[in-house]
Amino acid sequence: MSALQLADIIGIISFALSGFLIAVHYKLDILGIFISSFLTALGGGMIRDVISNKTPYIFTHTTPIILVLATILLSFIFKLHNINNLEGKIAFIVSDAIGLSSFAITGSLVAIDNDFNLLGILMLAFLTAVGGGTTRDILINNVPFILISEFYATVSIIVGLITYILHFFDLVSIFSLTLVFIFGTSLRLLAYYKKWHLPKL
Repeated sequence: MSALQLADIIGIISFALSGFLIAVHYKLDILGIFISSFLTALGGGMIRDVISNKTPYIFTHTTPIILVLATILLSFIFKLHNINNLEGKIAFIVSDAIGLSSFAITGSLVAIDNDFNLLGILMLAFLTAVGGGTTRDILINNVPFILISEFYATVSIIVGLITYILHFFDLVSIFSLTLVFIFGTSLRLLAYYKKWHLPKL
């Protein structure tokens, strides 16, 4: 299994869970839960593939769909829809941080495979990481998370930059990308709990 495939699987599962949790928080019905989970988990990847001039991965492979369905099913089995608000918020933040870092890595790797320049790599890392969540938030009439959250989208850009540097020095490997993933996830969680913000006008 390649680093890209591994990061994609982790991202899909994590974002499917965060989509499930936020749908439960807003008391959506069963269809709404499925739509929220699928959009969050697969929306960013579709944007990534379209920009890379490829047929979206979910239209040619069944693995992403199976992963999302399995995540939703397990969430129901373990009654995650019944957890209290505080536990739900913690689970959402953690799963969303994991998905953010994973998808930023996949966006970077796809951009590198397509010989994008530095700007292209950063943009694809950003769009892959936040595209699904932003689409979900718009659909449920909520202000997109990237516009109000502390140091959220910035993490995807930082992860993209580090991945580019690794590629520049020919250091991309599952081990090095695992370290980038851990760093990105930790940075997002730290920024959330420390309430870090970018400067405002």
